[in-house]
Amino acid sequence: MSAEFLIVGGGIAGVSAAARLSALGRVLLLEAETALAFHASGRSAAMFEASYGLPATVALNRASLEEHRAMDVLSPRGLLLVAGAQDRAAFEADRAQMGLAPVSPAEACAMVPVLNPAAVAFAAHHPDAWDIDTDRLIQTFARAARANGGRIVTGARVTAIARSAAGWVAETAAGAFEGRILVNAAGAWVDRVAAMAGVRPLGFTPLRRSMARIPVPAGHDARAWPMICGAAEAWYAKPDAGALIVSPAEEDPAEPHDAFPDDMVLAEGLARYEAMVTAPVTRLLASWAGLRTFAPDRCLVIGFDPREPAFFWLAGQGGYGMQTSPAASRLAADLIAGRAPAIAPGAVAAMSPARFG
Repeated sequence: MSAEFLIVGGGIAGVSAAARLSALGRVLLLEAETALAFHASGRSAAMFEASYGLPATVALNRASLEEHRAMDVLSPRGLLLVAGAQDRAAFEADRAQMGLAPVSPAEACAMVPVLNPAAVAFAAHHPDAWDIDTDRLIQTFARAARANGGRIVTGARVTAIARSAAGWVAETAAGAFEGRILVNAAGAWVDRVAAMAGVRPLGFTPLRRSMARIPVPAGHDARAWPMICGAAEAWYAKPDAGALIVSPAEEDPAEPHDAFPDDMVLAEGLARYEAMVTAPVTRLLASWAGLRTFAPDRCLVIGFDPREPAFFWLAGQGGYGMQTSPAASRLAADLIAGRAPAIAPGAVAAMSPARFG
């Protein structure tokens, strides 16, 4: 089966690209697993924070906000940064970078009553951070792709890629699929997909991040609590479906795989969380891990490969894929269609694969 655009990867990057590109021509999306968003996209902390990331990422965040609102995938959460007395320098750097307003430790403890007033020396907050309904976001993009005639094939792990008269042919367990332009949106596997296609890998690194779901401490209702972050992103916690998710926010390099948490790393992160609260963690409801994949400079990679003009990179989303997806996919479609992007030229250049030489 042939298409104009052959997309490898069914996470948020690939699905959002399928929605955009389906307005330009026939789309085929190949996902290795039996469901979309199986790996990193399905294990996201699901937050929209416009100031989170490098300048080019922030440009995508800000350009995505109104479309997130239009898709009705955001709900109020807010962000609270807390630190002990020993972490003042890291706290001030984080507060300045994210544009948070200082609040007193007492105000922070009023927002999140389980915070320990003896441990919290510094705090900052802003309300302009939102939960993302990630399932709704993914399904909205998938419906748009299908409505325009796009085809999404799951259980189609790519095992080989070759050039063809029409462009590219990808061999999978579900058969062979052909497309004129290959869009590499394969998450942790993007360099492997590039190598199969005979394109030079760019040096992406998947980094493991673990999560634990714990009960809300007895006597508390956490639904209105903000997301809570430790200075230097040493840990974070967030209300989620009647419980709390707590992450050690680790970044441990890993090979592409179906990630699982490291018990010791998880325990260390929970200890950092416990040091700032009055309620100890007595049990876990669940735990999991995902791979956040970054380019060497930690900036997203969006654009045609400089050596292979029919190979398009949509990669290196790291922890920003959900919140940047409206603008990142729109940028991809603009570049593929030869349109002037809405994103500032400097940000477009910062994300171009050409920066790797």
